[in-house]
Amino acid sequence: MPTPSLAALPIRRLTLRDLAACADLSENRGWPREEHKWGFLLTAGKGYGIDDPGGGLVSACAVTEYGPHDRPELAAVGMVLVADRYARQGIGRRLMRHVVSLMGTTPLTLHATPYGRPLYEELGFKVTGRAEMLRGIFTPGGPETKVATRPATAEDLQAILRLDEEVFGADRTHIITRLPAFADQLRVAEERGRIIGYTAAWPNMDTHVVGPLIARDTETAQALIASLAAHTDRPLRTDIDVRHEDLLAWAKERGLASVAFNTVMTYGIGELPGDWSRRFAPLTVAAG
Repeated sequence: MPTPSLAALPIRRLTLRDLAACADLSENRGWPREEHKWGFLLTAGKGYGIDDPGGGLVSACAVTEYGPHDRPELAAVGMVLVADRYARQGIGRRLMRHVVSLMGTTPLTLHATPYGRPLYEELGFKVTGRAEMLRGIFTPGGPETKVATRPATAEDLQAILRLDEEVFGADRTHIITRLPAFADQLRVAEERGRIIGYTAAWPNMDTHVVGPLIARDTETAQALIASLAAHTDRPLRTDIDVRHEDLLAWAKERGLASVAFNTVMTYGIGELPGDWSRRFAPLTVAAG
């Protein structure tokens, strides 16, 4: 149980002014600082945290809402962190209960590490799937794909938004419209002038993270990943739904190695909306 002094510390909304403190908290727990990602989450979503009276943050998390602004249809919870010296004192549980209460009837989703999963299960989250994190230098090889890919243009935005909502199952215009500034690459796959998939590569420490990755089929997803890899010297990192076994096998044959597994969990909804068969990887596990 938390001590009375910790239990009395207020939970507040975080802003971009808290960016360095969030990155410090990540580093404190042995995670990369990920300032670029934290900045995105704090502007596209909402951050919640507890201040440490001694400076910095005791705890923090990010919530990204999807659907209409006044009545979100889904919210993703991520970056749930507690400073090392406050670990196992009920702080993470208190912050998560606050978020669950605040979101009311809005269904929630998150990617849980093995360490965090017991807490989320205790709060009522249910397991709905798994994602495998891959990382490595992509090495081209094998038969050449016939799927055409190219850099996205401003004229593609409306088609990308329509495809994304259809596959993701909720409107995330406020996320997708930030991708051109957030990502180093934004590419589309097309057939006869129609966009059949899209992806982005955004910088995260020394890697380029591949996500979102939405594609008509596995071949299209492969073409998109290969096209991103051809335009970067950094290692790629991505989190692929384990149901996409063919894509996982293909990526591993080309140099991406398994790093970890995260459990996909939901609260207030049995399954995630949308079409999982075309949803290969999230923008980031913190935002779904």
